Amino acid sequence: MKLFIVAVVILASSMSIQAQNPLKIGYIEFNTLLAAMPGVDSVKIKLQIYQKTLTDQMDAMRSEFENKYVDYQSQSAGMSDLIRQTKEKELTELKGRIDDFEQKANQDLMAKQQELIDPFIARAKSAISDVAKENKYTFVLNAIEDVMLYKSDADDMMGLVKKKLGIQ
Repeated sequence: MKLFIVAVVILASSMSIQAQNPLKIGYIEFNTLLAAMPGVDSVKIKLQIYQKTLTDQMDAMRSEFENKYVDYQSQSAGMSDLIRQTKEKELTELKGRIDDFEQKANQDLMAKQQELIDPFIARAKSAISDVAKENKYTFVLNAIEDVMLYKSDADDMMGLVKKKLGIQ
């Protein structure tokens, strides 16, 4: 809805500016284009491998915690208060490290995903920009579900941009 309002405001304000030039609006499904680009599959594979590395480390930390917790439970009845408190503190600290690692791993995975996908996004945007200029489009919208109320197939830029990127 916000995109529609912005488009209406832009259209209304540009009507006087564009009086001598016809207004031409194109659209493209950006995520579909991105998924069709060669090399994106290798990004997915790299991310899966990286995620598995992080998951394996997390599993090892959780296993260590579980082993120490089971050991604590089995021996807690015979422990002195000082040893019990020391073991509980150790378990609490280990749980805190696991939680910190999980949070940092999620952030790191998102950063890695952005690092790997950014070049593809830049190429796609550049191709869209080139096609828009070559075909004299005034605006290009991302055809997100439920944002466009109407679209003409004649203004779908997917074929032109795929051709520009060399995608079949």
